[in-house]
Amino acid sequence: MTIDRAAIGAAPSPLPLSARRIIFLYLGMLIVLLAFGGPSGGLIDIPVSFLLKNRLHLEAHEVAHFRLITAIPLYLSFVFGFIRDVWNPLGMRDRGFMLLFGGINALLYVGFAFVPMTYSTLLVAVVVLTASFLFVASAQNGLTTTIGQQHAMTGQISAVWNVFLSVPTVGALLMGGMLSGMLEAESPDRAIRILFLVGAAIMAAIALYALWKPKDVFDNVRIEDGPDRHPVTDMKRLLGHWPIYPTLLIWLLWNFAPGSTTPLQYHLQNTLHATDAQWGLWNAIFAASFIPTFIVYGLLCRRFPLKTLLLWGTVAAVPQMVPLLFIHSVTGALIAAIPIGLMGGVATGAYLDLIMRSSPRGLQGSMLMMCGSLYFAVTRFGDVLGTSLYDHYGGFVVCVIAITVVYAMILPALLLVPKNLTATADGDASGNPPGRLGVAIEGDSL
Repeated sequence: MTIDRAAIGAAPSPLPLSARRIIFLYLGMLIVLLAFGGPSGGLIDIPVSFLLKNRLHLEAHEVAHFRLITAIPLYLSFVFGFIRDVWNPLGMRDRGFMLLFGGINALLYVGFAFVPMTYSTLLVAVVVLTASFLFVASAQNGLTTTIGQQHAMTGQISAVWNVFLSVPTVGALLMGGMLSGMLEAESPDRAIRILFLVGAAIMAAIALYALWKPKDVFDNVRIEDGPDRHPVTDMKRLLGHWPIYPTLLIWLLWNFAPGSTTPLQYHLQNTLHATDAQWGLWNAIFAASFIPTFIVYGLLCRRFPLKTLLLWGTVAAVPQMVPLLFIHSVTGALIAAIPIGLMGGVATGAYLDLIMRSSPRGLQGSMLMMCGSLYFAVTRFGDVLGTSLYDHYGGFVVCVIAITVVYAMILPALLLVPKNLTATADGDASGNPPGRLGVAIEGDSL
């Protein structure tokens, strides 16, 4: 590796369309694989939730508590992101994390596939698998954000990221629901074995994917650190970076959504009598309905400043869950999932764009995984609160009211975001200053 002194504090440099397309394809394929292979994703998580509900006969609050406990590594996602920022495994940086921990995660899936299923063993398996998986996720998060920042394309990256994430999410939810139905005919031990062996195959594919090193991707990444870098200094720089705080507040409010997970599942299945497959279908339609507005965001972000998209995306998203107040059948719920998803797309794209713009240079993994920590903490605790509201107030209406009130609080939070961070459209390098860097290193060691 050679040190490029001219790259110290370099301004973002827009890339030609041909290079951007290769970058979008590479990152998109990686995002797809991770979405299928993650233990907290739809392909694994949905069947696990049904095993807990249908085979272990847990009540709603017991399922919520299981999710709360198994999310412990997710609450600590920031730690994995910080390790990504300061460690260079195998001398391959992000590709090293993908190769090393993709392989480890695959082996763990195989090992747990042959452990007899009980509540305790399933809980331990999900916790350990999640911890290993987060090393791979931190590499993808950090690499994606770094490219977006260095080439003034955080908005386009946000749109591509969300679209590629939504496609496997839809597929995982559909297959997760159907897989759960298929596994009903199997013994619990055999059902878990099949599920975990599928996860092992996907994580092995990610490890192999790390061997590919397209020049359009990695030759356009400046490594934003140097030999004198120190973790304590990095931590101080991260915590002293003001733009992250309003961004984290907005992300917290957007993802809290008390009642949108376990209470909604129990409302659809116990009140409206939806099947496992229909619950998976509802989530798939909901996720798919975001895609058109993600694509719209990818077009709008190059025409309008981020501040405009943040405002109007939030205005559209505040009443997102209100359609659920007017449904009285499974068919109505499936139809309502379409506008619910459409209303949240621009806001989600804008918030992810803001997160990437807010990240301190050289600490992108820490910032993105910090958002991951916050996401899982607030969604799990929001799920517990929503379940409590659902159980104690006898219905789902109170959950919709609570979600709407929380979303409305995002509007005043937008006033806290530094204006220079959101004043420009995507592709305008003047609005995305590089910040203070140590030494930028061109290329990768392998």
